Amino acid sequence: MSGQKTVTPSAESLAASLTAAKTRGLPPVHLWNPPFCGDLDMRIARDGTWFYQGTPIGRPGLVKLFSSILKKEDGKYFLVTPVEKVGITVDDAPFVAVDFEATGAGAEQTLRFETQVGDRMRAGPDNPIRVVRDAQTGEPSPYVLVRAELEALIDRKSFYRLVDLGVHHDDWFGVWSGGTFFRIIPSAELP
Repeated sequence: MSGQKTVTPSAESLAASLTAAKTRGLPPVHLWNPPFCGDLDMRIARDGTWFYQGTPIGRPGLVKLFSSILKKEDGKYFLVTPVEKVGITVDDAPFVAVDFEATGAGAEQTLRFETQVGDRMRAGPDNPIRVVRDAQTGEPSPYVLVRAELEALIDRKSFYRLVDLGVHHDDWFGVWSGGTFFRIIPSAELP
């Protein structure tokens, strides 16, 4: 016996660990490498709703707290504190970009996105936009990188607004932000 206490993962223990840490801004999850404690019955739906044991988490502050300790490793998602690491399920992307602001025009345009939990990022080389098209339906799924391998699905209304800002460049239709052109669809495929 090592004498080390066995940790049973729960949403409550994660919240307590974070409250005790009291960091300003985002916690340094990239520096934390605690032992894996198992999977937690927590899921993030495609629409950005967080569920715990099958029930939506109704407290926005708690969702924001959990989102601040989210980490992606080898294609899997974890909630990480200095002492615990638990696996969770993410249906698509862990965040949803619910709005954006555009300033400037053309190659000088800047797009600033906001997620459902209040994260803000400027699309550009460090926070690229990508669009994945369903192979069968052609339906686009647009994403913007929030931080450290964590993306936000751009919601439908925001995507329509992006399309309104779109331009043609090098045989592609897309948008500019932060000096970078982000492709949406080949120009030849537009009606």
